[in-house]
Amino acid sequence: MRIQAASEVSTSPARSHPRSPASGASEPILGQAHAKAILFGEHAVVYGSPAVAIPLHALTTTAQVRPLARGTRIHSALFHGDADDAPARVQPLLEAIYSAQRHTGMTQTGVELRLDSTVPYERGLGSSAVVGVSVARAIAALAEVEMTEDETFEVAMDCERIAHGRSSGLDPRTVISQVPIRFHGGKVSPIQVGAPLVFVLADSGHAGSTAQAVGAVKASLEADPTRVSGLIDRLGELAEGSLEQLARGDGETLGAQMFEAHRLLAELGVSDVALERLVDAAQAAGATGAKLTGGGRGGCVIALARDDDYGAKLEHVLRSAGAARTWRTTVEAA
Repeated sequence: MRIQAASEVSTSPARSHPRSPASGASEPILGQAHAKAILFGEHAVVYGSPAVAIPLHALTTTAQVRPLARGTRIHSALFHGDADDAPARVQPLLEAIYSAQRHTGMTQTGVELRLDSTVPYERGLGSSAVVGVSVARAIAALAEVEMTEDETFEVAMDCERIAHGRSSGLDPRTVISQVPIRFHGGKVSPIQVGAPLVFVLADSGHAGSTAQAVGAVKASLEADPTRVSGLIDRLGELAEGSLEQLARGDGETLGAQMFEAHRLLAELGVSDVALERLVDAAQAAGATGAKLTGGGRGGCVIALARDDDYGAKLEHVLRSAGAARTWRTTVEAA
């Protein structure tokens, strides 16, 4: 996969009028979105610090929608059936559907939705945001409405709030963007990249819970504000400092910052045995840098490789160290 940085983040054109609910569609209407990975700023971003994230175009979710006379029906890896019978785990998906219907004026029309995804759930790769964005795009296409990026973001945030509780908005903004971004205070800016950077993602095999991890950090902050606020501030400093290394293509310094960020996140209590084992294996194998990515307490590790050939070897090392699966991605210079 290749991720090409650009000089600006695109915006969607102005919206048009919604289609008549009676018009229907003989073929399913599609909406798609990609995953994301956080390089720097996990947890600190919740408290107003900057974060740096990249889109993962190789991992996608596709939402297929058809109109129904009434009601909502879902086909997904988690649940098949009517919305009224859906378990709590599917509520974020339902909220994405209902929010998208509100934004497009299709509240009087039922929807049948099929969700196909290569984005693993509860692994810190933005699965709930990906669901929200893909559903928003599919229902907007069904309604023949051109949703703005901000409207798509709001649908995804409605989904995020059900999935995680408090959300900074970083995941939806990265999922919407086609390029790496800096996220700070809700504002997004594209990142300059000075040389190709090869990253390997490794799934620990254990689900993470962003809501629980965020709650644990909040409790720690309340119990020990001086120590924990210092960790959060330093995580924000590393995120901001990484912009210079990315612009220069300085993988060595960037990798050292990744290792430091991981140590700080471990001090915050959001790492676990499986994540530590993968970071240690990456470091022992000569990875330039490695850290957990996302909420932690399960989920994935992201490691920086010297080049693509070494990235392939690093994937093997991480799988041998217990990773359930791995992916490799390159952020191109631009």
